[in-house]
Amino acid sequence: MNVAADLARYDFASTPLVRFGAGRIGELGELVALHGRQAWLVGGGRSFVRSPARQAIENSLQAAGIPWRFVAESAGEPTVEQVATALASLPVEGRESAVIVAVGGGTAIDLAKAVSALATNAGHLPSGATSPETFAAIVVDHLEGVGSGRTISHRPLPLVAVPTTAGTGAEATRNAVISCPRRRFKKSMRSPMMVPRAALVDPELTLSCDLVTTAASGIDSITQLIEAFVCRFTQPLPRALVLDALPRAVEALPRLLRDPTDLHARAAMSHAALLSGMALANSGLGMAHGVAAALGVECATPHGVACGLMLPVALAVNAEAARGDFAILERSIDPDAPTDDVSAAKAFVSRITSLCADAGLPRRLADVGLDRSRLRWLAENSGGTSMRGNPVDFSAAALEAVLEQAY
Repeated sequence: MNVAADLARYDFASTPLVRFGAGRIGELGELVALHGRQAWLVGGGRSFVRSPARQAIENSLQAAGIPWRFVAESAGEPTVEQVATALASLPVEGRESAVIVAVGGGTAIDLAKAVSALATNAGHLPSGATSPETFAAIVVDHLEGVGSGRTISHRPLPLVAVPTTAGTGAEATRNAVISCPRRRFKKSMRSPMMVPRAALVDPELTLSCDLVTTAASGIDSITQLIEAFVCRFTQPLPRALVLDALPRAVEALPRLLRDPTDLHARAAMSHAALLSGMALANSGLGMAHGVAAALGVECATPHGVACGLMLPVALAVNAEAARGDFAILERSIDPDAPTDDVSAAKAFVSRITSLCADAGLPRRLADVGLDRSRLRWLAENSGGTSMRGNPVDFSAAALEAVLEQAY
């Protein structure tokens, strides 16, 4: 066989520098100094403001001679209003030497990505036009499918991502997911230039996550790995990353559910989350993420919880179309898996469905507060980039029938 003939052209974009390992938070100041002379921090209440790691972060920046200021606090999934408020209060002086440092889960990192991108791409503003309302319109105009189609054309402020959960892999992706409760949407701001300049992935930072967060974020990363492997836009490098990360994650997450202090398991999950971000950014996702986004809008369901609910559903409806890929994934986890694809794929679906159940996350759409009358709305609003990558193409009516079974 001519192996080269099977390879089409592809691109691969990722974070230029990754520092991974327990205890590496002490290197943050050195990492920031590679990109600027001052740090503007974006973080959550638990991930930074009241975090046990805050002192280590401050000490590292101080040791490197990096002054810092806290410019935005993440509170839940980022909204248009949050991004606009952060932009309106961002210092004007010193931007040429500033590095945005995002400390937190995917929500904090996405907020920081949007702030770093629009700090240099807001365009010319009239004198004095610095209100959050002015910036809100700018934010919306840069979101896919709802704005005027403005793009990120200027290089964002340098961004160093420090994840404190092991889920979204936002430290390696090129988009920021922003929601608007008033207009009821959740959309992405996207550009290859929005990939963080560096990621510092210290698994010890995830030790402060409670069991629910650990479970939901872990299932999120597993969902991303699976969907990036089987989606219709999948690419060879992401598939190789998945084959390394998924077996580690499937073995590590049950260990963490039994013992949240297991640092080896936390390292495996942080590694899986990082690689899941690389994989999805360069391939795509699928039905579980498409519906999860709409569930977040309708029911304010946390993203990882929504993925845990929808992943077994997506596995079932894609079982035939993705049989060969599911079989490959099962054999990557279990070298003694059946040699025939039908049996191996069935074992994989069973394995992952059981893992979602063991994570203790909601199992039915009714469990997250969805009213049955909103099933049609959910189906009609689960399209977008993620759904386009699903192995099976669904009309809104067909998806509604699937969701009815999951209710």
